[in-house]
Amino acid sequence: MKTIHQKAADNIRILSAAMVEKAKSGHPGGAMGGADFINILFSEFLNYAPDNPHWIHRDRFFLDPGHMSPMLYSVLALSGYFSMEDLQQFRQWGSPTPGHPEVDVTRGIENTSGPLGQGHAMALGAAITERFLVERFGEWMAHKTYAFISDGGIQEEVSQGVGRIAGNLGLSNLIMFYDSNDIQLSTKVDAVTNEDTALKYKAWGWEVISIDGNDENEIRSALRKAQNIEDKPILIIGKTKMGKGCLTAKNESFEGQCSTHGQPLSAAGVDFAKTIENLGGNPENLFTIFPEVEELYAERKEKLNSYVQKRISEEKAWAAEFPELSEKLASFFSGKTRDFDFSKIDQKENQATRAASSAVLGAMAGEIENLIVSSADLSNSDKTDGFLKKSKAFTKGDFSGGFLQAGVSELTMACIMNGMALHGGVIPVCGTFFVFSDYMKPAVRLSALMELPVVYLWTHDAFRVGEDGPTHQPVEHEAQIRLMEKLENHEGENSMVVLRPADSAETNVAWEMAIKNTSTPTGLILSRQNITDLPGNRVEEALQARKGGYVVKDSNGSPDIVLLASGSEVSTLVEGAAMLEKEGVAVRVVSIPSEGVFRSQKRSYQRLILPPDVPRFGLTAGLPVTLEGLVGENGKVWGLSKFGFSAPYKVLDQKFGFTAENVFNQVQSLLKERVESVASEKEG
Repeated sequence: MKTIHQKAADNIRILSAAMVEKAKSGHPGGAMGGADFINILFSEFLNYAPDNPHWIHRDRFFLDPGHMSPMLYSVLALSGYFSMEDLQQFRQWGSPTPGHPEVDVTRGIENTSGPLGQGHAMALGAAITERFLVERFGEWMAHKTYAFISDGGIQEEVSQGVGRIAGNLGLSNLIMFYDSNDIQLSTKVDAVTNEDTALKYKAWGWEVISIDGNDENEIRSALRKAQNIEDKPILIIGKTKMGKGCLTAKNESFEGQCSTHGQPLSAAGVDFAKTIENLGGNPENLFTIFPEVEELYAERKEKLNSYVQKRISEEKAWAAEFPELSEKLASFFSGKTRDFDFSKIDQKENQATRAASSAVLGAMAGEIENLIVSSADLSNSDKTDGFLKKSKAFTKGDFSGGFLQAGVSELTMACIMNGMALHGGVIPVCGTFFVFSDYMKPAVRLSALMELPVVYLWTHDAFRVGEDGPTHQPVEHEAQIRLMEKLENHEGENSMVVLRPADSAETNVAWEMAIKNTSTPTGLILSRQNITDLPGNRVEEALQARKGGYVVKDSNGSPDIVLLASGSEVSTLVEGAAMLEKEGVAVRVVSIPSEGVFRSQKRSYQRLILPPDVPRFGLTAGLPVTLEGLVGENGKVWGLSKFGFSAPYKVLDQKFGFTAENVFNQVQSLLKERVESVASEKEG
């Protein structure tokens, strides 16, 4: 005789298998194996507000293996967030049930998942955020973060960073279930690894509980034990069966087979009808919730509503006693930042933009109180230590500071920032060298896809890293990251804002834009070397950078040539312009810190800054393609089309042609070519 929870798990298995079968696409086996844990978690342990999915004090559940989406959609259907019609439209155009879950808190989905390993790293970010907020507002608002990870996620390198950081911080509010079914897509797990996962996590400082992951009593016991552990994150290793309940036409078990991982059961060698019947379902009526299971989840909803009302009453009592704190908490989650005048931040003359950024971070520390800053072991070089010097790093049991020492793990750090943004209530910032953005791009892509306001701070922006040589000199990186500015998100906006400021004043403005951007990630690309400040009243004129591009220096009349660049190269153009003007050339110099923001301006503004009938010359320390879209066919871009070289940066400037003299020569050549071209056309 099956218990109600076994029936509920079987209900999830049936719905999961049916979704994949109908779509003729998907991953049923893992979902069927994980059904027991997900049912116990949602029907007994996960605390949330059924009628207010965005309730900020809810427990969070992060799914790592996004291919197990049928399991998540099914349990959320039992919880009332999806209809049977929604499940039947699995993987179809416009459906709320895509192949891999996309963040939709209204429907109970906390994170977009698919790239293995990132989901549980996001869970770590949420757990850190919960501790950060509890430190400031009290344990009354404590809640748990649950993660669900698979064999593949355990193998992804990012899992090492998560294990190390969570263990080092002693995050007992993080409870992770490892669905260990010994099967992956193309082979059995023992073909690729024989490591002792339990010992590995114990070495990182985790509490490890090993159970039969298909036994409801062992699952329940493990979760109860996890609730009471106070100084360690918890890993529950559940040995489960891939394709649990599957039968062949001969009524023989077909559990634990690779073939059920990534295709419909009927294509995997399973007798679909017999399997559904074995699970207590009707092959002719697949998309249904058993009456007793519906009752189980209705009872859970009643208990949750009572729980939420109790928590709301506690919060009201707290708010009455601490009205200022209550107002601050609300402001943290509002997405709005307190008024902060970036233009009044004192900056030294002619400094590196990473140093200018450090001054901004120092000014924000203590003023923007929900700022969390992290660095991948480079805080004294990427200058995030401007914040750290006025705060302190998180340590086990102490989250009163605002700095995360992530260690040498750029991808893990970036994923953690995504989790912080998903949790809400904080502004996450992470820094490293620009060349190491290569390690971070999978997380940056998900930031853009989920429309998360994470600030990526990248320094050492070009070959001017110098003596460190080509391994540390980003050449192609700006062109790559600016592709995100050309990609639209769901709202039809640029999926990312990328800003490369030209001096300290522009850095202030770039930071202002980053902090106020609450709908997409922002990338700040900053220099290692000092930069000569641009001419004019920089505090006032740099405000025009908010439009993505503006005139830095102009001729008295119509220009003969427009020189344009971003970052360090703008000051070089200004020097070159002075040389050209001595030869009677009318020059306009334009700074374009963000092509994406500039392209979003009215067409009339773009034409005002870049007149269509005036030739253009672009200078970029990256690939020429970085500026070719702005320069156009009738202009010229001087860039770098090869890897860098190890030498002092001023030597590299000379060798690579990033000097005022070369700007002068290249523009003179361009103008001469245009004169000759016009003359040739007339003769023709």
